[in-house]
Amino acid sequence: MFNSQRPRPEDLPTSSQLIRATALAAVAAGAILVAVVLPSEYAIDPTGIGGALGLTEMGEVKLQLAKEAAADAATGSASAAPAAQVASPTATAAKADAPQRSETMKLTLAPGQGAEIKATMAKGARLNFNWSVEGGRVNFDTHADAPGIAYHGYGKGKDTTGESGELVAAFDGKHGWFWRNRSSAPVTITLRTDGAYSDIRRVV
Repeated sequence: MFNSQRPRPEDLPTSSQLIRATALAAVAAGAILVAVVLPSEYAIDPTGIGGALGLTEMGEVKLQLAKEAAADAATGSASAAPAAQVASPTATAAKADAPQRSETMKLTLAPGQGAEIKATMAKGARLNFNWSVEGGRVNFDTHADAPGIAYHGYGKGKDTTGESGELVAAFDGKHGWFWRNRSSAPVTITLRTDGAYSDIRRVV
């Protein structure tokens, strides 16, 4: 039988040491909450650290996507029949063969303002894009969402004057870009798209 030796009283932490350790843990947790959790989850950045680390923009995108998902869910529950929630292979193939479209859209953002444009695409559909910025630089987040999928990222960047490439839809849903003007002057974004999508519009 193994008998553990009882610690000596002088080896045990004192009440003041326990209180000090608890206080330090509470301060550390509070600092993490204010500097990391609030910016990344709720776009609240009282210290400015979240903006410097790109966490505030992440929180802004999450909040906007949550609003869109709630709106889509409310619209779907009011107008869609349960049988329409699962698409057959034939229906999916038909959507993937959507007619080719091309558009040019422009939007102007004031300092600090954000905007989002989304295209409705079927899984596997392809969209060529080119967007450019006049008057400054923007931060961007290329992503998608759908009922049951709050966020799917394709890429993001900071202090950018433009991007071009091909977006391939990972699933049936809305795919596009979120921009925020972080400069001190208004900027104009011109977006050109060409591909298989059924609709494209500014949602923010």
